[in-house]
Amino acid sequence: MAVLAQVNTLGQQIWLDNLSRNLIQSGELAHMLEAGISGVTSNPAIFQKAFASDTLYQNDINQLKQQPLSPKQRYEQLAVADVQAACDVCLPLYERSQGKAGFVSLEVAPDLADDAQATVTEAQRLWEVLNRPNVMIKVPATDSGIQALTTLVAQGINVNLTLLFSKTQLSKAWKAHTAGIRQRLAQNLPVNRIQVVASFFLSRIDSALDITLPESLQGKTAIALAKTAYAEWQEFIQSREFTDLAAQQAAPLRLLWASTGTKNPAYSDVCYVENIIGADTINTVPTNTLNAFIDHGHADTTLTQDVQQAKNILIEIQKLGINLESLAVRLQQEGLQQFVDAFDALLQPLA
Repeated sequence: MAVLAQVNTLGQQIWLDNLSRNLIQSGELAHMLEAGISGVTSNPAIFQKAFASDTLYQNDINQLKQQPLSPKQRYEQLAVADVQAACDVCLPLYERSQGKAGFVSLEVAPDLADDAQATVTEAQRLWEVLNRPNVMIKVPATDSGIQALTTLVAQGINVNLTLLFSKTQLSKAWKAHTAGIRQRLAQNLPVNRIQVVASFFLSRIDSALDITLPESLQGKTAIALAKTAYAEWQEFIQSREFTDLAAQQAAPLRLLWASTGTKNPAYSDVCYVENIIGADTINTVPTNTLNAFIDHGHADTTLTQDVQQAKNILIEIQKLGINLESLAVRLQQEGLQQFVDAFDALLQPLA
């Protein structure tokens, strides 16, 4: 697993995009952290799979069904226990890194995505129930979610803003983050332990676009977006707008690359890992992709390579009449619906 250590040396964290009771109780998660994994993400689809395939849940599910609880309350008891346990395994890393690594994410209910106040209320409740310094509350990056981000940051809550597909959505995210930091500083409250990541989804972009592109551009849009987004993010954190906040110990919103499992078998199974390595970023990787990267991946600082070529690719796509912002809105809505469907599916066995 030396390649994971090499990625860490280059300044990027690799998080595991998977969580289950067996992963925690078997000691596998602890072993992965020793090998170089730096955090864990979850979502409704991941919990749906875990509940269906991990036999360690069955006794608890049977007991919960005997209690006068709603399916959502039963789900939450199971998920909260897992996230708390994963946070505890990751806590030594969190402490060694001075609060920059060792995080575990749990998502608010996806049906709240268009209600800013309900998202804030749910995130606050989950934050208090979980009661771990290294948990992140996952919030979809809808306009309502981005509005909620400002409030949650002002309250000192770690957030994983998810389902971003464009640089415009990312720009809205870091502006909302800095607004929350300013609000908190205005109350003379500390900001040094607040961590926010923006989960920029990649492979779904190529999957949606490739059918409309000439062969010379296929499989290149997502990585081109990642490289140009990273360049713009670097400009922002070096600007006066953020350096003033950094001087007061505010941590920047960090880019997290998500949807990094390769969906097209014609592409390298590690293309969304190898080609987006850069300092102060995170890549959350599904288990199969992680194993492939450990087996035959190569680590190099690739996010800052060929940035002009990436810009040219996006120009060529624009010349074809493709509106990447409209695509981003559609993909975000599709992603939300997938999470809603997964959430409904995981609740059915708990009814």
